[in-house]
Amino acid sequence: MAQVRASASDDKTFQLERGQLVGYLYRLGRRAASGVLTITVAGSPRNEVFVLRRGSVILADAELAKRTLVQRLVRLVALDRVSVVFEAGVTAYPPGSQHQVSLASWARGHLEQQLDGTLADLLLRELAGVRLSIRIDLAPDPGTCDEADRRMLAALAQPRRLDQIWTIARTPRFRLLSFIHFLRVVDALDVEGVVADRSAPTRSIDPRRDAARRLLGLAAEADLETIKRAYRRLARELHPDLQPAIDTDERRLLERRFAEVTAAYEALL
Repeated sequence: MAQVRASASDDKTFQLERGQLVGYLYRLGRRAASGVLTITVAGSPRNEVFVLRRGSVILADAELAKRTLVQRLVRLVALDRVSVVFEAGVTAYPPGSQHQVSLASWARGHLEQQLDGTLADLLLRELAGVRLSIRIDLAPDPGTCDEADRRMLAALAQPRRLDQIWTIARTPRFRLLSFIHFLRVVDALDVEGVVADRSAPTRSIDPRRDAARRLLGLAAEADLETIKRAYRRLARELHPDLQPAIDTDERRLLERRFAEVTAAYEALL
């Protein structure tokens, strides 16, 4: 995957392809960037603007604004191409803003949740035999790491194969592969050796689109009209505004599932 290693202090406009925006957001968070991030989507009537302070997006309200922010980010990182400009500088807290969402933590969680059986198998095949090590400048902040994270990072301190990392980290395979997937997407891994070529059937698989089809309950050959019908059906079931009798916890669950279904739908358009 091609990566964009733009500095957190860049103030020029540049293009990011699918899969690159989430890595860029992680790097802004990891480097504790402060400033204004503007994301432009082709054909959209307005820009998406985020105020960052020390790597976190500043929010005026707690839960509602956080849910809305997550929905915006999920939608943006699923797009094929966006234009981005980051104007670095010390930012003041807007009136009433007492809440923040860490971009690094959000990006990690979002990427680790992507891993499913198909993507795990792809990782195992592609990385078999190569040696992996961590780029210290892009490793997760130690303050956000648990004991399993620390073991995995220690195993990645020097180049090792996946089977060696697994043995040293003493971590369930799926947890380790989720972590490796996250590190790989944000360009935090150094690789020694040749990554295995994918077979012809494997090359035709886009893991994100494949996961999106499964989430919508679609076959691989589903056409655009079938995709739209599936999304409309699920939207009617999951949209929280169409379920006025539910309690707060149920509403939050529906909001999260609705955001996931919407992101999957947009990934297939």
